[in-house]
Amino acid sequence: MTMRRLLASVLAGVLAGGTVALVIQTPPATAERRGHEPVVIGHRGASAHRPEHTLLSYEAAIALGADYIEPDLVSTKDHVLVARHENEISGTTDVAAHPEFAGRRTTKTVDGRQVTGWFTEDFTLAELKTLRAKERVPDLRPDNTAFDGLAEIPTFEEVVRLALRAGVGVYPETKHPTYFDSIGLSLEEPLLEVLDRYRVRKAYIQSFETANLRELRRRTRLPLIQLITYGGAPYDWVAAGDPRTYDDMVTPDGLREVARYADGIGVDTRRVVPQDAGGATLPPTTLVADAHRRGLDVHVWTIRNENSQLPADYRMGNPASPAYPRATGNVMGWLSKLLDLGIDGAFCDDPGTGRAVIARRARA
Repeated sequence: MTMRRLLASVLAGVLAGGTVALVIQTPPATAERRGHEPVVIGHRGASAHRPEHTLLSYEAAIALGADYIEPDLVSTKDHVLVARHENEISGTTDVAAHPEFAGRRTTKTVDGRQVTGWFTEDFTLAELKTLRAKERVPDLRPDNTAFDGLAEIPTFEEVVRLALRAGVGVYPETKHPTYFDSIGLSLEEPLLEVLDRYRVRKAYIQSFETANLRELRRRTRLPLIQLITYGGAPYDWVAAGDPRTYDDMVTPDGLREVARYADGIGVDTRRVVPQDAGGATLPPTTLVADAHRRGLDVHVWTIRNENSQLPADYRMGNPASPAYPRATGNVMGWLSKLLDLGIDGAFCDDPGTGRAVIARRARA
């Protein structure tokens, strides 16, 4: 029933002397209703199709329609920012096959956790450029191994130049900022230097920690995103002995505090649609509406194609098949549900999926 017909029926009831109880349910404030199209963020590029954090991956994300490409940033020994998921690189490069670097293998404590391997901060940029990237999860994405050994580790500057040539935005994440501060390789200064030098205007800056976002708020007008996991706490809070957790951050008071220094939140999808012990979706939370009331955008992570990465009720195929975990599930239905709940953007391993869903909604 259209609104005009609904009002006409109410008026008829009133004229007839009756009493009409009218309840109008307000639809969720989707991104479209808030006056903008949801953004598609190429998660580590197009990591469903190419080894993550390579120019190959970022180029694929652009071709598939990403609005932004996302580099996770860590530092080299000579204080150059490079794109890697972690500063420990044995899982994403061929460093273990380089005998000249065998002596660099070590154990460090990063964010309170012991990690063994090779670390970017122990290599100069020139040394890192001799390595080649490889697929991080070959069992899940065996096709991506065809690109192993082809791509260098890109610098943040190289990613920015690619984005500017293509007319897309960048969405950098500062990885382990407290740790890098502790070893004299602060991430924020070189990050802003590159963005300022190239006059980047289409960008978000994100972090799982809070102190560096507060510092960045004083130094840039670019929008800042507070990342929020499903559990745990920001490491800068842990290091300072602050007992609060990410659960405190998503309360009304917590969101009000976030809004003092950030422009949005980037959240695990389970913060919006929880799951039961079997992975099936539960009724959605009020987080999106709560964040919107405080002027915060909501971007969710991560939209992945594979059954093993989707809620149980969005998986497809024969569970007995050995290919079932990596088979593509109903990812478009899952993203559509999240968009219906009002999210403003999504980190997608396959940006083409995100673009297709949003294009379909625009035509509806």
